[in-house]
Amino acid sequence: MRLAVDLRLAGEVVPAGGPPAEPGAGAGFLALAAGVEGTVERVDEDRTQSPEAREYERLKSLLDDFGPQMPPASRRQLEEQVAALEPAWTAYLERRLRTTVRVRFDNGFVVDDAPGDLFLPA
Repeated sequence: MRLAVDLRLAGEVVPAGGPPAEPGAGAGFLALAAGVEGTVERVDEDRTQSPEAREYERLKSLLDDFGPQMPPASRRQLEEQVAALEPAWTAYLERRLRTTVRVRFDNGFVVDDAPGDLFLPA
């Protein structure tokens, strides 16, 4: 990966793997120029799912797997519940997927939980 923009990192200095420092105990500043290359160590994708979207997914799976075997009244009731939750599911699918990455730069610095859109393929 290559850094797409100049990046300024500021915040508390915390020893890696050690106990957290006292709040306000130290601050650090690091500037990385656009074009710095590194290796992606991890990619995390997150799209927060509402309880209604989770319920839709659960009920839809139940309907798809066992619907044909269910008594007609039960299947109809389940279909109504799924239909009522469909707008929440559609909204969930339309929400932007949040991608974060952990990148180890060639100069040894590591940036974790950084938005994926800050980087370009090398």
